[in-house]
Amino acid sequence: MLALLAFAFVQRCPIVQHLNAFKAGLFILSGLLLAAHWVTFFIAIKVGGVAVATLGFASFPAFIAVLDILIFREKIHLKESILLALVTLGLVLVTPSFDMADQGTLGLLWGLGSGLSFALLAITNRRAAKGVDAVQVAFWQNVTVAVVMLPFASTGLAELGTDDWVNLALLGVFCTGLSQYLFIKSLERLNARSAGMIISLEPVYAIACAWWLFQEEPSYRMLGGAMLIVLAILLSAQVKAPKQCVLSD
Repeated sequence: MLALLAFAFVQRCPIVQHLNAFKAGLFILSGLLLAAHWVTFFIAIKVGGVAVATLGFASFPAFIAVLDILIFREKIHLKESILLALVTLGLVLVTPSFDMADQGTLGLLWGLGSGLSFALLAITNRRAAKGVDAVQVAFWQNVTVAVVMLPFASTGLAELGTDDWVNLALLGVFCTGLSQYLFIKSLERLNARSAGMIISLEPVYAIACAWWLFQEEPSYRMLGGAMLIVLAILLSAQVKAPKQCVLSD
């Protein structure tokens, strides 16, 4: 939040311009969805590990497609149906077992919850970011997250050491503030479904880094499921996207 505020000041980006009750409501709603996404995602990592959590999160393009159908009554084409089937089959293969007592399965369910909340966030951002600077959207969303989460985190903040604060700064500024700004910026030219498919490459990086850094070696079944999900992402680039709307004049 502080990094986005500093960036807005340096770049002379508006923070309160065009801010009205409707926009503020959208920012608060999207901020609550962002908080839900982060909490469920971090729980998924702690419970199921990096690979399982990120693969569960990678389901969010499928959630976006389903929500587009249910909310916006958009028609889904055969190619997109095949992509959804590939993602679903990939998630089935990634599931360690169908026992709710299994930590990996529980972690995957939290990851799916993270994917659903992020899909709702992406769709909300399409409305919230319309005609508004991406930095302004990202800033007020993070303000909402900070306000909502502070009561739960305040007792633990006093116990953090210097290394913890450095790691949190790196996570907050580069892995969160910058990435969230770039994601919202991309929605000026892409629909939520297209942007989501591209971001779903995250499990490829995450599985490789977890294998390298934490010795979280994936099983052949997990690799097979991951390959199907990645294949769906790559094929999505070949699906002709619908005519895009520019968010700002």
